[in-house]
Amino acid sequence: MELTAKASLQKKILLTSVYSIVVLFLLLAPTFLSDFRLSLLAKFLAFAIVAIGLDLIWGYSGILSLGHGVFFGLGAYCMGMFLKLEATGGKLPDFMSWSGLSEIPWFWKPFAHAWFALPAGILIPAALAFILGFFTFRNRIRGVYFTILTQALVIIVTTLFIGQQQYTGGTNGITGYQTIFGFSLSNQSTKTVLYLVTVVLLVAVFILCQRLVRSRSGRVLRAVRDAENRARFIGYNPSSYQLFVFCVSAGIAGLAGMLFVLHVGIISPTTMGIVPSIEIVLWVALGGRGTLIGAVIGAVLVNAAKSGLSETYPDSWLFFLGALFVIVVVFMPRGLVGLFNDIVGKLKPRMQTIMQAKGSKMKKAGSNG
Repeated sequence: MELTAKASLQKKILLTSVYSIVVLFLLLAPTFLSDFRLSLLAKFLAFAIVAIGLDLIWGYSGILSLGHGVFFGLGAYCMGMFLKLEATGGKLPDFMSWSGLSEIPWFWKPFAHAWFALPAGILIPAALAFILGFFTFRNRIRGVYFTILTQALVIIVTTLFIGQQQYTGGTNGITGYQTIFGFSLSNQSTKTVLYLVTVVLLVAVFILCQRLVRSRSGRVLRAVRDAENRARFIGYNPSSYQLFVFCVSAGIAGLAGMLFVLHVGIISPTTMGIVPSIEIVLWVALGGRGTLIGAVIGAVLVNAAKSGLSETYPDSWLFFLGALFVIVVVFMPRGLVGLFNDIVGKLKPRMQTIMQAKGSKMKKAGSNG
């Protein structure tokens, strides 16, 4: 028992040390990365935040959502509307005048204020998730049926945003941002600050979700995931817990979308499409669902591989990326973190045996002395 407790403590210390080193590396990245690479890393970290949100609902409650691209996009549009109105000084955006509008629509006007736009980027996706989840979870719609519903949501919202060009910019989306709170977005110091904000928010979201899954609610979620009927039989309402975590997950995706716009400078309906939603699932699957850190690893590695392979092999990078996904699905079904845990699990008995042997030798030496 003492050895097991000691090994557990050593594992916690090791993980804390590794996390601290990674965070320190991210915070110091502006000192050794070029402006272009820093911008790419900032975008990858925004993707890591939405991946954590999906892992929360998929990995810990067993509900696969293919609609997180919508929540991501809604948050991005909220930030894009705020930045666009700041760029025009509160006047009519260019794409609206091209479409024949003479004044700003009523639902655009509140987005001229940061106190409304920034919370809306989180609350609007969460509200949409609440509406969808309330009716689906209440009627016990689970599994593939829920996945199909979320994919239908993607089609509906994407079609709506493309069709309402005078309000959303259509297929071109919203772009032409110049400043945020009066600071130029093209200035490198502003980009560095926004990158550091992204790092801080990523760490905050990770810690928040980690505490959530380790709490009593997190244990109930895993019980619902593994045996929903048993959880209901002993007095828990699975729908309430699933609805709660779905809303939290959607809000996290909206936050990631807002950060994405700040680093990329454009938002269009393609970001909300089916393909981006599926890619988010692939990031989580590659890293290892149900681990949180796996979602971060998967999002950063896949996007870094996509960027690196497209630069090195511009004509065939998709084949390499496809092969990477096939290898992971076939040989690493639990993802990279699952593979690492399997390796550690095999080495752990050997390490315990070695430690026990050393302990017995020390006792013998002490008795002989």
